[in-house]
Amino acid sequence: MAGRDNILRDKRLLLIIGGGIAAYKSLDLIRRLKDHGMNVRTILTKSGAEFVTPLSISSLSGEKVFQELFDLTDEMEMGHIKLSRSADLVLVAPATADLMAKMVQGLAPDLAGTTLLATDKPVMLAPAMNSQMWHNTSTMRNAEQLRADGTEIIPPASGALACGEVGDGRLAEVADIITHLQDFFLQKYKNSPLAGKHILVTAGPTHEAIDPVRYIANGSSGTQGYAIAQSLAAKGACVTLVTGPTSLAPPEGIKTIQILSAEEMRKACEEALPADAGVFVAAVCDWRPEAAANQKIKKQKGKMPPIHWVENTDILKKISHLKEARPELMIGFAAETENITAHAKEKLARKGCDWIIANDVSVKNGQSVMGSDKNTVHFITKENCDEWCEASKKEVAEMLTLKIEEYFQLKQNVRT
Repeated sequence: MAGRDNILRDKRLLLIIGGGIAAYKSLDLIRRLKDHGMNVRTILTKSGAEFVTPLSISSLSGEKVFQELFDLTDEMEMGHIKLSRSADLVLVAPATADLMAKMVQGLAPDLAGTTLLATDKPVMLAPAMNSQMWHNTSTMRNAEQLRADGTEIIPPASGALACGEVGDGRLAEVADIITHLQDFFLQKYKNSPLAGKHILVTAGPTHEAIDPVRYIANGSSGTQGYAIAQSLAAKGACVTLVTGPTSLAPPEGIKTIQILSAEEMRKACEEALPADAGVFVAAVCDWRPEAAANQKIKKQKGKMPPIHWVENTDILKKISHLKEARPELMIGFAAETENITAHAKEKLARKGCDWIIANDVSVKNGQSVMGSDKNTVHFITKENCDEWCEASKKEVAEMLTLKIEEYFQLKQNVRT
């Protein structure tokens, strides 16, 4: 999948819409960014609201539009500090001369100003104003200072202006703004061969219903899968996380699909394709009741009623054997309690994946890997078997991410 075309997927943008007739272009920008898979939250300034409405913005972004600094509900639920830091990038479009001047002076008269002061993320401006205003010495000085402060400025376009004059000052075309956003993220991840790669990750257990109040499952916490998803995303990968029931909060900036059963996970994984790689960490139940009872099953003279079990689809095996939509790199996890490497090597051959990460889930000192913060794994390929020392699940995720990076870097070097 092309890195540039995919680089904006699941990235988080905070768009601040300033005043001016060019504000209407923000609606097309939001629509186009959503087409690229970007998550867009917006702050609409008071002057911006004279040109576009919160309803039109929220209809396109699918998110609430933030306007008031002293909205107590938002301060409890989001807060301007969290809002300013929950994005990967802050974009002001259109940026007025007044807004730029306030940024230089460090003024925070409203939600937009406060957010720009509070953010620890990169800021990008797309100015739009009358040509004479743009070339005014004060505006040029402010633009120079903003650049010196680390703010990227997308140059305004030249042409007919709303005031009837002709010259520099038009808001850059939407396509040009998107190009700048793509360039930003490509530069950010320029040293990572995972930039723009779509990677499917599964995590957690599955629950197979027996009746409305009972199910069969396992003790997987989802911690290892979530850590892998976050580690890959930090390297610029576009991650789709398909997760069974866990107590973990969905990781920010990662497309997360929550499921219950193995069949739901299989369907979600197939719908998430195509992908460049798949990391199947989830502890999927091998079996499920053929049919869940509609009502709670009652005791039958102290005996457990018979349940007819059927085998669930082996998701890793099925996707590994796809002819057209198979990810280039398929990685499975094997939870074992004995003969760890032997069983994992057998699974590698049987399932048709490229790598197997085998982890020992046997109970030691009264504790299992499932539900703990530590993991001991074996990294197994068709050629090698490496035992990794006991490490935190975050460290295991980082080591696996490095292996995946090396794989795609080698592929990239071969192609060039």
